[in-house]
Amino acid sequence: MTKRPIIAIVGRPNVGKSTLYNRLTNTRDALVSDLPGLTRDRREGEAKIGGHLVTLVDTAGLEEATKGSIQARMRAQSEAALAAADLILFVIDARDGITASDQVFARIARNAGKPVIAVANKSESRKAADGFYDTYTLGFGDPVAISAEHGEGIGDLERDVLSALGLKAIPKRKKSRDDNAEDEADGEVLVERPIRVAIVGRPNAGKSTLVNALLGEERMITGPEPGLTRDSVATDTVWRGRGIRLFDTAGLRKKAKIHEKSEQLSASDAVRAIRFAEVVVVLVDAERPLEQQELIIAEMVATEGRALVVAVNKWDLVEDKNKLLADIRETVATKLSQVQGVALVTLSARSGRGLDRLQEAVLAAHEVWNRRISTNKLNQWLEGALQRHAAPAAKGRRIKIRYMTQASARPPTFIAFSSQSGGLPQSYIKYLVNSLRQAFDLPGTPIRFQMRQTHNPFVD
Repeated sequence: MTKRPIIAIVGRPNVGKSTLYNRLTNTRDALVSDLPGLTRDRREGEAKIGGHLVTLVDTAGLEEATKGSIQARMRAQSEAALAAADLILFVIDARDGITASDQVFARIARNAGKPVIAVANKSESRKAADGFYDTYTLGFGDPVAISAEHGEGIGDLERDVLSALGLKAIPKRKKSRDDNAEDEADGEVLVERPIRVAIVGRPNAGKSTLVNALLGEERMITGPEPGLTRDSVATDTVWRGRGIRLFDTAGLRKKAKIHEKSEQLSASDAVRAIRFAEVVVVLVDAERPLEQQELIIAEMVATEGRALVVAVNKWDLVEDKNKLLADIRETVATKLSQVQGVALVTLSARSGRGLDRLQEAVLAAHEVWNRRISTNKLNQWLEGALQRHAAPAAKGRRIKIRYMTQASARPPTFIAFSSQSGGLPQSYIKYLVNSLRQAFDLPGTPIRFQMRQTHNPFVD
């Protein structure tokens, strides 16, 4: 299989790198704002340019920084992206012209020894003409004038990218009806999508450290400062032969404590990651275990219908492990009753202990979340459940549940048909859900249970 070209988008903060990334990948994955320095970690995505698949890397803004600072760690991530790239897109803000910082970082890009295309962004402005011509002073040849926000000049940029990579555009053709069958016969379409796994929790719980440990490289910026991660960054990896798309997210605090616009954007992006994930790992700091905020996050995961795993980090720092584990289990059992049997994993992201158990728990939770039960088995179970505890009466009439079926998986969703659509108390529905969970081994996943009224043919 031919390796995809890697294209790194670099430049100083707030020149529109993330907007260009979103434009080329045709997504809204990267956070975009007029706040400088919003992007901190490298973000990789797939883009199709001239019919060729490429890997696009959005980077933090290059800044001059003192050793050990957050900015220095951000710069190290950007320089790592430069080292791995096959092509560099050096982005400037054409309205500002070439600044001293642009000159400094243009030298860094040149020293990387890779082909560089100068991209004059925000060129839709009238005052951008002078800045565009100043771009020639960087020594990267003819610059490309674009507006990433409005999509202007993107075709010219894509042509220059293909030329720099030594590629030719692949002509588009209409896909025939038989193409899918041929592809499947060749085994080209039957590729499992990666499981989307989001790591969420309060600030400074160790989410980025855990992601780095799971990836086996320093992919995310880490440090003692809370709130280092700003946006949800996805990285692909493999666990036990199964593709995984791992999302590192910003820490979630109570709404009342969020005042800065950057944190508001980060929190919204983390919630979006939960909604688009399949399995969510709620990471808990063992030194501050399962506070109210983590329970709220876990409830949000269950409400969104995602599979849930609770992981307790920094376990190596705990002295009385047995007592703490018993306390956490009791809290999970009482406060998260809607996802009974949720997997609880203790680990140390820094030392790497417990990572194998976390991987097993995530894969098992995903399997349960996807599980389907035959209608025949469901109705055999229903008959026994009704015999053990008959449905109560409503308005003087006993509710008859006639049969049920599984409407969908992801999460498991069941529909029961009865003589009355309403009237069943929540306590009885809870009994049915818990019995379902136990009978068909459905731990730690939300179960949706709906009632429908069967039509009486003699009603008229």
